[in-house]
Amino acid sequence: MSQKQLRRTERHQSGPPAVTPWASRLAAVGGALLMLGLAGPAHAATDTKTLTVNATVSATASLTLGSGSINFAAANPTTTPSIAASENPVSVTANAQTSATGAVTLTCLAGGDLTAGSDTIAISNVTWTATGSGFVAGTMNKTTAQSAGSWTGSASHSGTFSYSLANSWSYASGSYTATITYTLTAP
Repeated sequence: MSQKQLRRTERHQSGPPAVTPWASRLAAVGGALLMLGLAGPAHAATDTKTLTVNATVSATASLTLGSGSINFAAANPTTTPSIAASENPVSVTANAQTSATGAVTLTCLAGGDLTAGSDTIAISNVTWTATGSGFVAGTMNKTTAQSAGSWTGSASHSGTFSYSLANSWSYASGSYTATITYTLTAP
């Protein structure tokens, strides 16, 4: 074989060039970093938005009476000077939404005296007692609204009213009626 041929054969038989130990270690570390995902910094994309929440609360009032009518039974004025309504106690719930310092009021006003045909019993003979925070006792009136309760701010209030009719020998016999209007106000 000639020298030229021998060199060619040696080149083909010698294989790839020898790798130095430093290059081998660098290749191993680089491969590990690639496998761990640490080859380069990862950048996350972010975006921020705000949401404004609006709510409207208007002044609102809701009144519930546990009975739509009350009845006073006939009784002897000597033995029963004050007649209790058969529906006593009547539950009452006053719900109100208003400002934090809003004055919530409950009033009642009689549409007139108790009447039976042309006979009357003065409505001021009907009184009530009250239970529950803010509810107050009083006497019915046909010209001036009477306070039945008062509170400050928004809340739900529950209580009871118990009604009485002052009995008298002067009342004419008959079936008497009157209408009372309760008004709950939340400014």
